[in-house]
Amino acid sequence: MDVTIDQDGCVGAGQCVLAAPGVFDQRDFDGVAFILKEPDPDQHDATRDAALHCPAQAIQLLE
Repeated sequence: MDVTIDQDGCVGAGQCVLAAPGVFDQRDFDGVAFILKEPDPDQHDATRDAALHCPAQAIQLLE
């Protein structure tokens, strides 16, 4: 699974960090999300949930 974030489109809601904390984090100064690491297979469902719940639809998945 390849994961990308449109950081210009991210609104900093943090839903991705809540859904997949081992995959996503947020910058302290503006809250924009970034990828900590590509998800392991056991994190794929959580990563899909993160993309589904992103209010800005800034997360793209390629499976």
